[in-house]
Amino acid sequence: MISLGCRLNIAESETIRALIAGRDTVVVNSCAVTNAAVKATRSAIRRARRDRPGAELVVTGCAAQIDPQGFAAMPEVDRVIGNGDKLSPAAWASAEPVVVGDIMQLRDTAPHLAASFGSHARAFVEVQNGCDHRCTFCAIPFGRGPSRSVPAGAVVDRIAGLVDAGHHEVVLTGVDLTSYGHDLPGAPTLGLLVERILRHVPALRRLRLSSLDSIEIDDRLFAIVTGDARVMPHLHLSFQAGSDLILKRMKRRHSRAQAVDVVRRLQAARPDIAIGADLIAGFPTEDEAMFADTLALIDDADIVHAHIFPYSPRAGTPAARMPQVDGAAIRSRAGRLRAAAAARRAAWLARQVGRVQDVLLERPGDRGHAGNFAEVRLSTPASSATLNHARPGDIVGVRITAATDTYLIGTTV
Repeated sequence: MISLGCRLNIAESETIRALIAGRDTVVVNSCAVTNAAVKATRSAIRRARRDRPGAELVVTGCAAQIDPQGFAAMPEVDRVIGNGDKLSPAAWASAEPVVVGDIMQLRDTAPHLAASFGSHARAFVEVQNGCDHRCTFCAIPFGRGPSRSVPAGAVVDRIAGLVDAGHHEVVLTGVDLTSYGHDLPGAPTLGLLVERILRHVPALRRLRLSSLDSIEIDDRLFAIVTGDARVMPHLHLSFQAGSDLILKRMKRRHSRAQAVDVVRRLQAARPDIAIGADLIAGFPTEDEAMFADTLALIDDADIVHAHIFPYSPRAGTPAARMPQVDGAAIRSRAGRLRAAAAARRAAWLARQVGRVQDVLLERPGDRGHAGNFAEVRLSTPASSATLNHARPGDIVGVRITAATDTYLIGTTV
């Protein structure tokens, strides 16, 4: 199983793993968020065929949904299954070389809700899929379809089962997570869903939220994120740019001032919260002044977990028809964003020294992530009493003794 891209793909890959159990099959669960992601998918397909020459090779995911014939034409590929079909046992039982339906006709999601997550330290639970927005740079709605939500009762039951199976941390995933619930009876919100999870699964120790649209963080969700210790102090926000004009051309729904304000309010209410964000370098029409606004956003919004994307035109999107920025300028700006983000992250990590963090182990006696999603590597010998019986998924207290530019070092307490 080769899963590329988002956490939603990770969650869905676990269900696919169960569907193909016992078969000599390699599945590439693809990503289409950028042209580079599509290129990486093709590279993964070729590498998988070299590694497993006799296995059936199936491609699924967003890239396969958007361009099924292109992937079916690759000599390494035996079958292509679309996003709307990849969790259906019937699709995997079919002999058809291409099983790709009309994703825009889907009206429900996640009937599967993977039962286990193998070697993953944390469990990923899909609560929403698809997107009704049309950001001008984004092809993902064509790979995922319209926004649709999983009823809260099914989510709570699945998380309770995962906790019973030994998972201490659960991550709620979705394509547009903050749009959760508008399609369900009574239009419940993401905040209501989180409240219900925390109330009905008291044994759940850590709940983490994947990427959020900051403009949709309502008062209820804000209060839970800043007031409940079981919700991890780490939010990844879909900012994309720091220039108001570029945000309008992207068809984003927030302004620069709103992005900065939500971070300041979050940090005032919960000082230990860590902010991550997606930022795009070189969006069409971006000049140096507009780029400077995005560069300054890293400091203004205290972004310590930055995902930097050099803009690439996705076929069929409005942005692909706009005046494009020179490729060399895009690469230069992406590099400058990465450098600024790295400096901000290093300074933040240095401030963690001396603190005690609860760390979810991902390799016994070696490393894991704190609640604020800082990577922590343990200098305590693996034979110590604390770690002797630890396993991936366990949570241990760690005193931070040192920091590098990219991770923390600590000893168990």
